[in-house]
Amino acid sequence: MKKCIVSVLGKDTVGIIAKVCTYLAEHQINILDISQTIIQGYFNMMMIVDISDLEQDFTAVCDEMATLGEEIGVTIHCQREEIFEKMHRL
Repeated sequence: MKKCIVSVLGKDTVGIIAKVCTYLAEHQINILDISQTIIQGYFNMMMIVDISDLEQDFTAVCDEMATLGEEIGVTIHCQREEIFEKMHRL
């Protein structure tokens, strides 16, 4: 299984989760775990997703998700799990 970490940050508005999850579903990306909070009007979501069935280039998907984030007023960042793990080791 190939995993990726997706983080979404920004001002809270209606439909953020719906738009991000719709994009993931349309690209055969399965959500394995999700955490979402809203603190004083700021939206924060982190997901672990399975990209094993991804038919597109991973970099292209990350770029498209970043563009989607700009369209809906948030920042979306994607990172392969192995890179995330190495960057956040103590």
